[in-house]
Amino acid sequence: MGRAFEYRKAAKMKRWDKMSRIFPKLAKAITMAAKEGGGDPDMNASLRTAIQNAKAQNMPKDNIDAAIKRATSKDVEAYVEINYEGKGPHGVLVFVECATDNQNRTVANVKSYFNKAGGGLVPNGSLEFMFSRKAVFEFEKTEEMDLEELELELIDAGLEEIDSHTDEEEGTTTVYAYADYTKFGSMQEGLEGLNIEVKNAALKRFATSPVEFNDEQLEEIEKMLDKLEDDDDVQAVYTNIA
Repeated sequence: MGRAFEYRKAAKMKRWDKMSRIFPKLAKAITMAAKEGGGDPDMNASLRTAIQNAKAQNMPKDNIDAAIKRATSKDVEAYVEINYEGKGPHGVLVFVECATDNQNRTVANVKSYFNKAGGGLVPNGSLEFMFSRKAVFEFEKTEEMDLEELELELIDAGLEEIDSHTDEEEGTTTVYAYADYTKFGSMQEGLEGLNIEVKNAALKRFATSPVEFNDEQLEEIEKMLDKLEDDDDVQAVYTNIA
């Protein structure tokens, strides 16, 4: 079906593979989860997920522990989650998820990225219906795992769809399980109950009506997306690129 391989995944993962960019974002997610639900991952499902995601990106344990400890520091500012919506070059629709301790700085930066690219922000909520929000879980398929049986076992937890991709060179198969965003918790519990080790779990947005762009247009769009994703306050960027 191709959801797990949406356009720009390879390019994005190559960029995000750089520690200087991804580790601060992962650390921020850990700190936010720990501040909200406590520093014990056994008692805090959100923190457990954030730690799983960090480990999947080979984030050192010392960095993870420091991010948890930072949540209890009196000096740390409270992060606010805020979204921005906009239209970029050639009318591409962009949904930006941020976590910030300074909203004035964040909105000024995000707005400048859109404006310099010939686009602009639109009122929040304008693009909400253009994207569906899904809980996405990523894990490796084991030899004894039967995907048809797994699908039946996870239906009650909210599973909507399962996709998989085999890396011929590595000899591994990665499984992607999708559910409505409201079922994130029940899906997490369902997978844990089956002793499945999740490599990555997140709430993601998928364009309901993807649009095709030519190579020249994509090059211009990518320049703006790079600026957004390089910003420390930006946690995720979604587009309607097909």
